[in-house]
Amino acid sequence: MLSERRLQVLRAIVQDYVGTEEPVGSKALTERHSLGVSPATVRNDMAALEDEGYIAQPHTSAGRIPTDKGYRLFVDKLAGVKPMTAPERRAIQNFLDGAVDLDDVVARTVRLLAQLTRQVAVVQYPSLTRSTVRHVELLSLAPARVMLVLITDTGRVEQRMIDCPAPFGETSLADLRARLNSRVAGRRFTDVPQLVEDLADGFDPEDRGTVSTVLSTLLETLVEENEERLMIGGTANLTRFGHDFPLTIRPVLEALEEQVVLLKLLGETQDPGMTVRIGHENAYEGLNSTSVVSVGYGSGGEAVAKLGVVGPTRMDYPGTMGAVRAVARYVGQILAES
Repeated sequence: MLSERRLQVLRAIVQDYVGTEEPVGSKALTERHSLGVSPATVRNDMAALEDEGYIAQPHTSAGRIPTDKGYRLFVDKLAGVKPMTAPERRAIQNFLDGAVDLDDVVARTVRLLAQLTRQVAVVQYPSLTRSTVRHVELLSLAPARVMLVLITDTGRVEQRMIDCPAPFGETSLADLRARLNSRVAGRRFTDVPQLVEDLADGFDPEDRGTVSTVLSTLLETLVEENEERLMIGGTANLTRFGHDFPLTIRPVLEALEEQVVLLKLLGETQDPGMTVRIGHENAYEGLNSTSVVSVGYGSGGEAVAKLGVVGPTRMDYPGTMGAVRAVARYVGQILAES
């Protein structure tokens, strides 16, 4: 275990390096921070931190910079989440309150996160498997053609065209719509297959084929890989950090183009808490020079998706964590009120 003083020295090194982009020396540390000890003592503490792998010397006669291990300890023990100021919170709320639908909520969230953190923002669309049915609408487009519209509690809307095996009248369609909603409205998507399995049995024999076709389309919509959708923004922010990527920024950009990689980076939605993955903790090699800060968002205290940012390991962790958490909270409120 590191002594309290050495933890303070590590905190000071991380803060100075993030702020100045320059390796940090013992003289600068004692001048900028009230550590209460001599430069010689700070040098000894820095030597011990380096021996234990928390800081490193990028080149001879330079100061020290934090390693992935050093940032990890900083995030776990030394960094409080920086709260947003009242004007910042109002700005977030005003910006997100103007959204007109779910796509607009996600697009605004991406732009907002990228602006607040000056990193790359990633927002996953709400997962259908963790959503609730708000309403199923059935619209007649032709005697044997129907549009199915599925509306979720998160404001997500899915539409499907259905070619029916036989003409289906408006009265029968209204009857199916009413019976269907009486069973599934307000219920979890995962419960729907069981709730509708015998629904067709209650219709006249000549209508059962069409009812079964509509139900099959509904069930297909529920199980499609819709959670594979996400939106990304602020990629140009990475160009400000060119020197933070040891070789080239290209592997990072290539990784950001892979949706599967990004979904894995955000982590499992079942774990809604704040997650910070630093450097080599990211399994994808192209992102070993980055950190990912993510958190779940949703309504009613349950996460339906995740959002977060990707940036260099030399990031303002307290500020980034505070921004990500605040934005997730407001998005959850909007979904709950939508």
